[in-house]
Amino acid sequence: MAARSGGFQLLLLLLGLAARGPAAAAAAKMKVVEEPNSFGLNNPFLPQTSRLQPKRDPSPLSGPAHLFRLSGKCFSLVESTYKYELCPFHNVTQHEQTFRWNAYSGILGIWHEWEISNNTFRGMWMRDGDSCRSRSRQSKVELTCGKSNRLAHVSEPSTCVYALTFETPLVCHPHSLLVYPALPAALQHRWDQVEQDLADELITSQGYEKLLRALFEEAGYLKTPEDSDSVREGGAKALAFQTLENCSEAHRELWKEVRRLRSLLTQHGIPYAQAAGESCGGVGAQPTRRTCADLLPLAVLAETPPSEHGGPRTPTDGTAERLRGDPGRRGNTL
Repeated sequence: MAARSGGFQLLLLLLGLAARGPAAAAAAKMKVVEEPNSFGLNNPFLPQTSRLQPKRDPSPLSGPAHLFRLSGKCFSLVESTYKYELCPFHNVTQHEQTFRWNAYSGILGIWHEWEISNNTFRGMWMRDGDSCRSRSRQSKVELTCGKSNRLAHVSEPSTCVYALTFETPLVCHPHSLLVYPALPAALQHRWDQVEQDLADELITSQGYEKLLRALFEEAGYLKTPEDSDSVREGGAKALAFQTLENCSEAHRELWKEVRRLRSLLTQHGIPYAQAAGESCGGVGAQPTRRTCADLLPLAVLAETPPSEHGGPRTPTDGTAERLRGDPGRRGNTL
């Protein structure tokens, strides 16, 4: 009788466990799907240290006043694995939409100036973006008529030079991008005088173009050569140092960056090749006669920092004599 009672209790226990279902510890784990973070220049919710760092501030607002309402707004486009973000009169950024530990996020250009031809604003130039080899990334934004404000297309026609197409109803009127109506009355009067001088053959066509450019620079539509430190489309701005001390300082800063990058690679267990390079006067030595444009790429490969060689080397008398008579020196550039 006792055995029958014990078996009945065991049966009730098993039925109770079956009714409760599987234990909590055996429950299936929830899969957490992470979304890529938007590490952008224009994300106000990110800490300052996590945002992209621009090289300079954007140029002031300029051009047709009816386009100023686009300032402060941003428009994005996802193509392939990249998200592009255009903020008119501010910047262009690119964000890789992957889960790689070193997914790229960078600045493709900062608002710089207009491109003008045939009395028309042809495009917005965004320059001084992130470094790309020996140049800075730059973007040209073409404004076209559209039903709504949107970033329609992004391409890279040449290395580190990007072409963006932005559609907006603000440019659908045939006169919406003309330069003359956007000018102040005083500059319009000056333009009228230039046109009259050309018609009277008081100036040449070349002089006419120079006077118009000066007028556009005064209006703020174009940058003067002195104010513009950016590369032009398809070209690179050479590294230039006015003194040997400046070149040596750049050499030391580059070496610090090399050590930082090597440390980062080592930290993540990524192998890298160490190639010995020869800088001016030997590995790690300070430059003498060679240009910094030749020196800096070689300094990346140098295995010994300049500090281990006792600082800058003083040229011998023979070297100093050759330097004084070096016909390769032009102006203040070595």
